[in-house]
Amino acid sequence: MFDVKNCLNTCEEKMRLAALHLEETLSQIRAGKANVHILDGIKVNSYGATVPLNNVAAITTPDMRTIAIKPWDKTMFPVIEKAIIDSNVGITPESNGEVIRLCIPALTEDRRKQIAKQCGKEGEIAKVSIRNIRRDGIDKLKKAIKDGLSEDNEKDAEADLQKVHDKYMKQVDQLLQQKEKELMTV
Repeated sequence: MFDVKNCLNTCEEKMRLAALHLEETLSQIRAGKANVHILDGIKVNSYGATVPLNNVAAITTPDMRTIAIKPWDKTMFPVIEKAIIDSNVGITPESNGEVIRLCIPALTEDRRKQIAKQCGKEGEIAKVSIRNIRRDGIDKLKKAIKDGLSEDNEKDAEADLQKVHDKYMKQVDQLLQQKEKELMTV
């Protein structure tokens, strides 16, 4: 017998993960003010192992336009600087031997619009993913009718799946609005 509840829970979990992925992606997009999450994707080679930057240094934001990176081991300075330069962050690090500083430049109006478009594309990718998950769930429910699921139960489950879909689409829209507001605030 087909487990409708399990199917709905699986679809909801996948939709939640799609929204979570979007949230993580948007947090790594630079919005003109210091945000330590723009460094989340940077990995450094530490004693033969590739580890995230925050595993080898303390990362703070002393003010709105600066990210300070204080390595726990002085020998990590050149490794961290090279990793930041090689990454897609687009900011040149400045080091004084104690702390590596990243000065976040103010964004121009055109650059803000470009970043807003990029965020919109990321949001559309998440929406398409959520729609595909809904479609796959509906396909499973329709196939379950052949396995003995009643049409009434299938229609009810389809309606429940649509509600979950709408919830996550709304969450994606809210994430995009928050990021756009953050981008357009000077």
